[in-house]
Amino acid sequence: MSNLTKKLLNLSLRKNRIRSRVSGTETRPRLSVSISNKHVSAQIIDDVKQTTLVSSTTVGTKQTGSLTEQAAFVGADIAKKAKKAKINSVVFDRNGRLYAGRLSSLADAARKEGLEF
Repeated sequence: MSNLTKKLLNLSLRKNRIRSRVSGTETRPRLSVSISNKHVSAQIIDDVKQTTLVSSTTVGTKQTGSLTEQAAFVGADIAKKAKKAKINSVVFDRNGRLYAGRLSSLADAARKEGLEF
């Protein structure tokens, strides 16, 4: 097994373990974060109705700077959109990633805008 295959397998195991415990409801939806090598995206999802309520991404924007700064932009943007949709608190789904760096900057920016999790 190559190192890349092992890393992807471990990531999928962590992701499935987290998703088995984290679920979004109508009163407290799930904030799912996806970070790739170039872009950051976040969605607020109601798992009961299986619908995406609010989403934000750097794809198609002219956002510049490091990926950490882009993650902070997405965090602030998703929190503003959530306020407009009358969503105050969410469950944070980190998608198997460690809570550090880009992920923590996104979460901190969302908390500064008033989103609770």
